[in-house]
Amino acid sequence: MSDYDDMMSDTTLWTASDLEQMEQHEISPQEIRRQLEIFRRPAPVTRLERPCRLEDGIQQLSDEDQKELLEEWRHLTAAGRMAKFVPASGAATRMFRDLKGALQSLEEGPGGARSADSELLRRLSSALPHLPFWERLRSVAGRAGKDLESELARGNLREILISLLEPSGLGLATRPKGLIEFHVYESGARSAFEEQLVEGTAYLAAKGGTCRYHFTVSADHLGDFEKSLTAAAPRVEGATGMKLEVTFSTQSPSTDTVAVDLENRPFRLETGDILFRPAGHGALIENLHRFGGDVVFIRNIDNIAPQRQHQDSGRWKRLLAGRLGQLQGRVFGLIGRLDSACTEQLVDEAVDFLRQELNVQIPEDDLGSGLLMRRERVRDLLDRPLRVCGVVRNEGQPGGGPFWVIDAQRGLSSQIVEAAQVDHADPTQEEIWGAATHFNPADLVCGLRDRNGELYDLSRFVDPDMSFISEKSHEGRPLRALERPGLWNGAMALWNTVFVEVPLSTFTPVKTVFDLLKPEHRS
Repeated sequence: MSDYDDMMSDTTLWTASDLEQMEQHEISPQEIRRQLEIFRRPAPVTRLERPCRLEDGIQQLSDEDQKELLEEWRHLTAAGRMAKFVPASGAATRMFRDLKGALQSLEEGPGGARSADSELLRRLSSALPHLPFWERLRSVAGRAGKDLESELARGNLREILISLLEPSGLGLATRPKGLIEFHVYESGARSAFEEQLVEGTAYLAAKGGTCRYHFTVSADHLGDFEKSLTAAAPRVEGATGMKLEVTFSTQSPSTDTVAVDLENRPFRLETGDILFRPAGHGALIENLHRFGGDVVFIRNIDNIAPQRQHQDSGRWKRLLAGRLGQLQGRVFGLIGRLDSACTEQLVDEAVDFLRQELNVQIPEDDLGSGLLMRRERVRDLLDRPLRVCGVVRNEGQPGGGPFWVIDAQRGLSSQIVEAAQVDHADPTQEEIWGAATHFNPADLVCGLRDRNGELYDLSRFVDPDMSFISEKSHEGRPLRALERPGLWNGAMALWNTVFVEVPLSTFTPVKTVFDLLKPEHRS
């Protein structure tokens, strides 16, 4: 028996220091054992049946639909049921990665610069005065005795990059993306965080009402977000007439996962400590549960347009919420009727609703044989968190999309699927993947409470088999990292999911700094 097998079978082989680490993270030895076992077995793949398309898993809203849904949205705002949940813990590392690489090559001397870096720096030279943080960059550099216009004229981009990226200047390479200026107005620049606050006032509450927000942030930058809120809230409230109610949370250490070496043994630091790592955005399902909202919009911090587009994006948020409210009302009504009666006609009506409105194509054989068993099975399938997901036409964006998948628990259902879940070596699966017509922009509205107003236990609706393993390194040593099921896919795999087509204009992410120069971000 190997040391690894001993460790798997006998928790007494953990050292006292190991157990203390686990206790600090609020992770049990049994949970560590479960995580280690995942590394040993092949990751399951999602079996795609076909892409979701218009009228085959994706709804397209008619003008008449929109009138009804806007009225439903008004009912939700009058009841004060809505809130916005924004994952905002990510640093801007990827946003400035290429510029960071160019700086490193410049610091290596004249021979270090590569042709790709040279082209990147030429692009930066012309773009820099048009970027939304230019004025702040000039101010910070000026206090350090640097004249950026002169540096630009001389082509001294090394000093400019230091002022832009390093902690001695703006330090944008390690700043939270949410606190970086995205748009410029006559009144000044606005960060992604503040823009999210402004945009939410278009759909979270009735005129003069309270708009509720929750942002997940890193513990290291919580204070920075709180300071930004103190400055931004009076501006937003004064300009919109709304009241802001904003809360923050950080990712719990209990959601971290153990890293392993290439032999699947716990990865240990030079101190002997086990390396625990944050387990990806799927861990935020716990933050969403703790937030305890009712009807909750979810949108990434970097997917935010300038204010001139807020009415358009806000209208589509209102429509998505209206669709959720409409469906939720019918689900709650059916559950109430099933609880008070048990007839073939009623059960058949519920089955038809699951298939036609919620995209749950459960086989008849899986419903059970007797009437009571069929009623309980149908009721269970209805009584789940519900989400309405906006999807956009696929124009080659990397990432996941809506597909019909074969689900062991529910038969055929519509799901958001990411590339890492698919067996791309299977020609049939690769063909289905490549035939997708729509893309997932992570634009959701979710119903988190049941018909009695009780919050669902969201952990019950996670598919743990959808964890995935990635190859990373730490201190120059390779390791394998475990990420929890993604927030949009595995963490919500057992929810009821409806897709609605929304315009591409509602999808305005910022992945690199140069995205801020696109027309949709010029305010």
